Amino acid sequence: MSDDHLLAERLLAERAERRRIAEQLHDGPVQHVAALCQMLDAAVQALEDDDGAAGVRLTARGLAVARDTAEELRGIVAGLEPVTLHEIGLAAAVRELAERTAGRRGAALDISVDDDDLGEGASSSLFQIVREALDQAVRRGPPTTVKLSLGRTRAGGVQLEVSDDGAPERRQAVIDGLAERASELNGTFDAIRDGRWTTIRIVLPPSAARL
Repeated sequence: MSDDHLLAERLLAERAERRRIAEQLHDGPVQHVAALCQMLDAAVQALEDDDGAAGVRLTARGLAVARDTAEELRGIVAGLEPVTLHEIGLAAAVRELAERTAGRRGAALDISVDDDDLGEGASSSLFQIVREALDQAVRRGPPTTVKLSLGRTRAGGVQLEVSDDGAPERRQAVIDGLAERASELNGTFDAIRDGRWTTIRIVLPPSAARL
């Protein structure tokens, strides 16, 4: 694999990441801030109409939305540049992420990550994939167990599997985004429903592992 080809693959991955961040901000905090503005407008109107009870009620709802939005933004920032990913490695970053997102919801965690010799770009991309898969599992119904494994294939590539026993529904846009991310890294993607388990499996070639 030539250096030019590796650079092209990395640029594609970075472009996909920027698009994902824009979509995540638009679908989450931006929508919440818009709703907050509407609530505050309504609260001001209620106070001007001397309806103090409605004003207090609307302000309290707005405060709850603001707190949720702040928490969501903190999660996005942590996902963008996790300190553990650069200082300790992918395995520690993934474990911290799983404990923060699923473990705190009561899910048992079974994590096995081998990140030896992975490139910085591959580590970052795989971390984001794990983050999105876990986010979907928690949003659609907190699982009782999450299994996560990452290791080398016989060909020298990387295989990632994230399984959970939460609600089977998944947002199709997120599934499509994970499939596109794998495709841009010349990898393969599978979303499998087997009994009570939902599994996201991504296999990257050796060239992507070196990015």
